[in-house]
Amino acid sequence: MKNNKLFILIIVSLVIGVALGGIVHYQFPDAIESFSKNIKLLGTIFIRLVQMIIAPLVFSTLVVGIAKMGDMKMVGRVGGKAMAWFISASLISLLLGMVLVNFFAPGKGTTIKLDDTSSASELVENSKGFSLEEFVKHVIPKSLFEALATNEILQIVIFSILFGVALAAFSKKEAKPVLKLLDTVSHVVLKMVTYIMWTAPLGVLGAVASAIAKHGFEVFTLYAKYLGAFFVGILALWVILLTVGYLILGKRLLVLLERIKSPLLIAFSTTSSEAVFPKMVEELERFGCQPKIVSFTLPLGYSFNLDGSMMYMTFASIFIAQVYGIDMSLGEQLTMLLVLMLTSKGVAGVPRASLIVVVATCAMFGIPPEGIALILPIDHFCDMARSMTNVLGNALSTAAIDKWETKIEE
Repeated sequence: MKNNKLFILIIVSLVIGVALGGIVHYQFPDAIESFSKNIKLLGTIFIRLVQMIIAPLVFSTLVVGIAKMGDMKMVGRVGGKAMAWFISASLISLLLGMVLVNFFAPGKGTTIKLDDTSSASELVENSKGFSLEEFVKHVIPKSLFEALATNEILQIVIFSILFGVALAAFSKKEAKPVLKLLDTVSHVVLKMVTYIMWTAPLGVLGAVASAIAKHGFEVFTLYAKYLGAFFVGILALWVILLTVGYLILGKRLLVLLERIKSPLLIAFSTTSSEAVFPKMVEELERFGCQPKIVSFTLPLGYSFNLDGSMMYMTFASIFIAQVYGIDMSLGEQLTMLLVLMLTSKGVAGVPRASLIVVVATCAMFGIPPEGIALILPIDHFCDMARSMTNVLGNALSTAAIDKWETKIEE
C-alpha cells in the first residue's frame, strides 16, 4: 500500500511539473531562467539525499554479501554469470541502436542547423581527457575515502569485492564482529532509504518543471524524427528484455514489475538511475531475491549493465555522422560499437556520462564532436527513457541470476 501511495504521489508530481513548466514557458517568458534554476533545486535536494547513502550502502551490502557467500567458487560463479549477462545485454543494445539509426536515418536531410555549438564546448573539453590511462584511473581507486567521497561506484565495488573476499578468508568467529557491524550499517541505511523516498515526488516535480519551462513543448516537434526513432528503439529494447525476463522468471515477471514500478518512475522523472539504487536493493529483496545475490549483482550492474545508455550511444554517434553527411561503412560502425562497449564501462556514476562517451567516440572516428550540441536540447527527454531502461535491465539481471543460483543451491 505504501508503495502505491508513493507511486500515485510521483504521478501527480509529474503532471503538476509538466503543467507548471508549460505555464512558465508560455505565459511568463521573462521568469523562465530564474524559475528553472530555483525549482530544479527540489530535484537537486532529492538526488543529493540519495547520493549521500549510495557509498555506505554499496560498501556494506557488497562486503556482507561476499563474506556470507563464504565460498569463493560461488563468488566466481555469480560474478561470471553476471558479466556474461552484462556483456551480451550490452552488445544487443548497441547493435539495436546501430540497426535502428541506419533504418530510420533521422540525421539525413535534417533541417536542424548548427548555428551555436557553445553549449557543447564543456562536454567536448571533458571528453578530451578520456583515454585508456583515464579509464584505468577511473576504475581502480587510489584511496577508498576518495572513492566514497566522490561516489565512484565502480571504485567502491572493486574495493568492496577485495575486502569481502579477504574477510571471507577468515574463520567465522574472527569475521563475525566486522560482519555484524556492516550488516547493521546496511540495515540502518536501508531504513534511511524509506524516509528519503518520500522526498522523491518533490524531486520529480522540480526536475520535470525545470526541463519543460526551459525547452517548452516545441522541442518535441523540432526533433520529432530523432525522438520518434529513439523511442521505437527503447520500446524494442523493452520487448527484448521483458521477453528474456518472462522466459526465465515466468509469471513472476509481473510481480517483479509491480515491485519496481516506483523506482522505474523515479528514474524516468529524475533522469537518474543512481537515484533509485537504494530503493532497488529494498524492492528486489522484497521480491524474494537473496540479499547476498542482490548486494553482489546490483552494484556490478550499475557499473557494467546500462542497456538504455548503450543503445543511445550508437544511436547518437551515428546520428551526428548522418547530420554531417559522413557515410560510415559497416566495418567502421562495428568498430565503433566495440569501442563504445569498452569505453562505456568505466563511466558509471559520471553525470551525463553517455554524452561524454559519445563525444569522445565521435572524435576518434573523425565525426565533429561539436555535433553533440544538436542533441543537447532534447537529451533530457532521451535521458529519462535510458535511465528507466537501465533500471529495468538491472532488476531483470539480478532476479535472473538469483533464480539460477537458487536452483543450484536446491
